[in-house]
Amino acid sequence: MVSDPADGTYNMALDEALMRRAGRTGEAVFRVYGWSAPTLSLGRNQRARDCYDLEAAAARGIGFVRRPTGGRALLHHREVTYGVTMPLDSTSARDAYDFINDVLIAALGRMGVAAARAPQAVSLPPGLRPCFDVPAEHEIVVGGRKLVGSAQWRKDGALLQHGSILVRDDQALIEELLKAALPAPTTAAATLHDALGRDPTTDEVAEELRQSLADATEAPPRPLQLDDAVNADLSALRASYADDAWTWRR
Repeated sequence: MVSDPADGTYNMALDEALMRRAGRTGEAVFRVYGWSAPTLSLGRNQRARDCYDLEAAAARGIGFVRRPTGGRALLHHREVTYGVTMPLDSTSARDAYDFINDVLIAALGRMGVAAARAPQAVSLPPGLRPCFDVPAEHEIVVGGRKLVGSAQWRKDGALLQHGSILVRDDQALIEELLKAALPAPTTAAATLHDALGRDPTTDEVAEELRQSLADATEAPPRPLQLDDAVNADLSALRASYADDAWTWRR
């Protein structure tokens, strides 16, 4: 499913609504999408209250939303976002993560990007360091530099995994919005532009993901129509994600 660019509250609400659908129907959805304006998404358990200069962000046209998934702050601007929802009755969270990574790496390979899993043996705790500072365990890298950041959330027998594939590296803007300075990162993130010498479109990335998903499942993915139940969840959840009590809860 390829979605039109939307704001942060819509994107997060739709992903959670599709997660609820996976719990009801047992069906999985692989969604690829963009953002209608630059948006800094905060990890579910990340400390953020009073940490960012909101006036500076507004002056740059950057909004905020808190994800239901974990991980660290990520600027959605020149990148491609994916969201996968699936039931957990027949697979473990780790197996799901590995499967999604296999699809991502195969799709990137089809594009000519030599991507692989990071070798790190430890996970990174929540913090103010941007998501793309350093790859966490088994995240996707190119030449040791992080290209795809991913995070999961599991609830009521279903899973949501978010991820971002960088087209260009704008992530340094995150640190410019922090009220307190952080040490400079030691390694720059990888990007599709660096790997390919051009900026692929969201539709191009989505098509390679669709082909890789079809190969992995031995069945062509079907288009998804949002039913009444998903739309009702989407409406209610969008109000929740727009609430400052959620965005700045910690």
